[in-house]
Amino acid sequence: MSTQVCEVVITAADAGWLVEFTRGLVADRLVACGQHISPIRSVYRWDGEVQDDPEARVALHTRLSLVPEIVARADRDHPYDVPCVFALPIQAGNPDYLAWVVAETREPADPG
Repeated sequence: MSTQVCEVVITAADAGWLVEFTRGLVADRLVACGQHISPIRSVYRWDGEVQDDPEARVALHTRLSLVPEIVARADRDHPYDVPCVFALPIQAGNPDYLAWVVAETREPADPG
């Protein structure tokens, strides 16, 4: 079961936008839940300069098979040119929680 589940991390400058984005993902059953942390501080290089900005972060619990749809949604809706979206594997966990994540998410869309 744990190999089916992952945590997807997304960051954004606007915490309110990120909450609404998460609500849409939950409503569409792409994720079971999202745990938000705000503020975080991101230090990174962009356009050749070091940036230091406040951001918000969400940890989304979902099926590994849904990650491509989540990435596509972020590419479509996120205000950043290159949004931070990555998936972390879940090695083990509470079997009941992992089963809940699978039950609360849908099968991936047919790519054809």
